[in-house]
Amino acid sequence: MPFSSLADPVDLNRAEDALAAVWGKIEAEIAADQRETARVRLAYIVSSFAMVALDKEDLATRALERFKANLS
Repeated sequence: MPFSSLADPVDLNRAEDALAAVWGKIEAEIAADQRETARVRLAYIVSSFAMVALDKEDLATRALERFKANLS
C-alpha cells in the first residue's frame, strides 16, 4: 500500500490528487501490459514526496520528474 504511511486525510487527498494528475499525463506513454506496474511505482514515488512537497502541484511535479528520471 503506497499511501499507508499517510495518516492525515489532507495529505492522503493531496497524494491521490497528485497521482491522478501525473498518471493522466503519462498513461498513454506506458505500454498497456506495463501500466499497472508503472502506476504502482508512481504511487510509491508520490508517497515518498508527500510530506516534503509544498502543495499538490509541487508533489505532482516532483513525482513526474522522479518517475521520468527512473526511466532513463
